Amino acid sequence: MSILTKYNQALANNDANLANEIIHDDYQFILHSSGKKLDKKTVIEWLKSGDVKRSNVRILFENDEVGFEHSFVTFNDGNKEAVMSYMEFKDGKIIKQETGATKLPK
Repeated sequence: MSILTKYNQALANNDANLANEIIHDDYQFILHSSGKKLDKKTVIEWLKSGDVKRSNVRILFENDEVGFEHSFVTFNDGNKEAVMSYMEFKDGKIIKQETGATKLPK
C-alpha cells in the first residue's frame, strides 16, 4: 500500500497510530496560507480532533521520493478549502508536507 493511501486512511479514520507509523519523527508541515509550521506531534493531535474532513481526495502523483494530492477540506468551524499537498518521503515515511489552499464558500 502506498504512503499516501495509508496517510489518507489515517485522516479518514482519525487513526493516530497509523499516522504515527507513516509520519517521520523529523516531520514538518508548512501551511503556506498562514505561514505556520507544524511538527509531527501537533499534526497527530489535530488529526485525532476530527477537525479535518476531506472529500474528493485524489492522489495526483507518488513515487518513492514525493507525492502530490488534491482534496476538498471542511473544518469543524464550517470553513472549506480546496487543498493541494506536496509531500517528501524519507525512510518510507512523510518527512515534509507543504500545502496551498484556496478558500471556498461555506
